[in-house]
Amino acid sequence: MLRTLEQLEQKLAEPNEALVRDLARVDGDIILLGVGGKMGPSLAKLAMNAIREGGLNKRVIGVSRFSNAAAREELEQAGVATISCELLDDEALRALPHADNVIYMAGNKFGTKGREHFTWAMNAYLPGRVAEKFKDSRIVAFSSGNIYPFLPTASGGASEHVAPEPLGEYAQSTLGRERIFEYHSHKNGTPMVMYRLNYAIDMRYGVLLELARAIHEGREIDLTMGFANVIWQGDANAMALRCLLHCSTPPNTVNITGPETMSIRWAARELASRLGKEARFTGSESETALLNNASKSHQLFGYPTVSQLQMLDWTAGWVQEGGMTWNKPTHFQERKGNF
Repeated sequence: MLRTLEQLEQKLAEPNEALVRDLARVDGDIILLGVGGKMGPSLAKLAMNAIREGGLNKRVIGVSRFSNAAAREELEQAGVATISCELLDDEALRALPHADNVIYMAGNKFGTKGREHFTWAMNAYLPGRVAEKFKDSRIVAFSSGNIYPFLPTASGGASEHVAPEPLGEYAQSTLGRERIFEYHSHKNGTPMVMYRLNYAIDMRYGVLLELARAIHEGREIDLTMGFANVIWQGDANAMALRCLLHCSTPPNTVNITGPETMSIRWAARELASRLGKEARFTGSESETALLNNASKSHQLFGYPTVSQLQMLDWTAGWVQEGGMTWNKPTHFQERKGNF
């Protein structure tokens, strides 16, 4: 059971043999752009631990605004070289060191409404500047399953062959990010992966935490978005790094999530039984949902190492223990694209 922040951080940064093996086949240093977000710090630490375990000669460089000095110090202590940079400042971007491998995690989702101009700048303008700066690198660009259309809940979810139909300006700008990267991949021959993720969780945020907190606090759970996909953040991070071996021109597209189409009603009841509470619901399941079929990534990387039941156990225990959480809701129940 994960009971402390230290245990959580240690688990998230625990490399498996497959990751160590794959990073040994990747030449050069790794730079993480937007390392200060939800997934960045644990991804950077995971990369460092894999490099140490494999005895590899690589650097991990983390780039962010670093408004939180403690977060930067924590990364430095883990062996990550950090650079404070406003990526929208073209001069500062051009001054960044070259790295053969780029994990692009910068972007904007929450607070899109009312700041649409900033969202488009981060999600569609900045990728072009980054692609020019790192045209001689491999680039794994974080994207989102939000760009897919809603599909029937029995469909198995959208594979990479399903054409995007983004709903709302966040999803539209996310597809814009992909298209701009794709343009530069064709123009400069830059090998890339479009890493379409939904929904990563750790104990501090995510779909399961939101359900568990609602149950713990006696709030009703809206079932209109009746199904979702989830994946342990540690597995999602490992797959992001392993995607460096699968970059191509034109870009390779890889969906990242767990193998199950998870019923929200089922997950809530499972959490409620662990919490010793009753799950209360409102509404009923729609015939469609935003679902992601990640069979391709499971063929490339194997199934996630942390199971859905394990995530439920850990989440319930974390909420019972009063573990720290972030105020970063997923808005997984949003059906109109308003973020």
